[in-house]
Amino acid sequence: MASRIIIHVDMDAFYAAVEQRDRPELKGRPVIVGGTPQGRGVVSTASYEARKLGIHSAMPAAQAVRLCSHGVFLPVDMRKYRQVSAEVMAILAQHADLMEQISIDEAFLDVTNRARDFAAAERIGKRIKRAIRGELKLTASIGVGPNKFLAKLCSDLRKPDGLVVVTPHEAEEFLAPLPVGKLWGVGPKTEKRLQERGLRTMGDVARAPTEQRRGLLGAWGDVVHELSRGIDDRPVEPVREAKSASAEETFPRDLGDVKDMQKALADLSREVARRLQAEGVRARTVAIKIRFGDFRTITRQTTLSEATDQGAALQQTAYQLLDGVDRGGEGIRLLGVRGSGFEHAAGQLSLFDERAQRRGQLEKTLSYIRRRFGPEAVRWAREDLREK
Repeated sequence: MASRIIIHVDMDAFYAAVEQRDRPELKGRPVIVGGTPQGRGVVSTASYEARKLGIHSAMPAAQAVRLCSHGVFLPVDMRKYRQVSAEVMAILAQHADLMEQISIDEAFLDVTNRARDFAAAERIGKRIKRAIRGELKLTASIGVGPNKFLAKLCSDLRKPDGLVVVTPHEAEEFLAPLPVGKLWGVGPKTEKRLQERGLRTMGDVARAPTEQRRGLLGAWGDVVHELSRGIDDRPVEPVREAKSASAEETFPRDLGDVKDMQKALADLSREVARRLQAEGVRARTVAIKIRFGDFRTITRQTTLSEATDQGAALQQTAYQLLDGVDRGGEGIRLLGVRGSGFEHAAGQLSLFDERAQRRGQLEKTLSYIRRRFGPEAVRWAREDLREK
């Protein structure tokens, strides 16, 4: 395959950076977005000042407070972050023929047809960084490589505000000394298992016999071997279809009453229904997520006989899943609802259930009103939507 030129753009501490930009008094201070000083929830993003103190994303807020009691803790403002994300992506789209957004703050760009070589691609990277800084007053780290794996790896190496380029000829030498934990698909447990067998670097994996790799990793060992040598043929895909729609909430106090849990599941089910309807899909599989007070987390799921995008159906299923959980009297600190196994929503909701059709139309109307005028613009008079 002819060499491609891929750029990976990753915004630096995105949520925290937006807050520091919008509130100049926060510049230079440790900013933690997500969770509360009272210790509920987890960290979504930490500024680099906070990261120097050991705070990182997904850390329990209670632990973050212990590490940085003088930190500024802020709630997540997704509406604002999505708006800024759209502005970032609009800038990126001007610099590539193909763009694949993979999260709210990062994207792959295929610039093969715009850059005759990697020096030209580096210049494109510099223009992107200048545009983001000049127009949005934010910084991004950029990696340039012959494929997605190398480009993303490069963008991680010199954060914040970095720019790293690796050409195809430099790839294997560049990768050889890096730890195996930087390989995609190699988490902490797999990394430990590889290290115990003497495979500590990507170079070790690249040189390992096929039998050893497959004995440790099965068929995935072949993929890891290719990555360790800088081989990754995945294309930049401009359209990435969502595989699930979910919503979750961490509560100020652990929930112990079933009615409170059901009310939370009702709200979450309606939010998932709104997202399904916005995507024009229905979910065949419904799951709930439960995190107890000691941070033990479980999921329960079931497959429906008929896919749905209705909040009432999602809610009823969520209730049934909750009923099947032995809580042992423990309080619940987080609940989540997820719909997956998508089917496109073309056609009638049901040929035989006129009541379900009316319910579906009503919920679509309510979703529109909430999107237009806010989530509290209209509410159900009765939270329990189960049919009597």
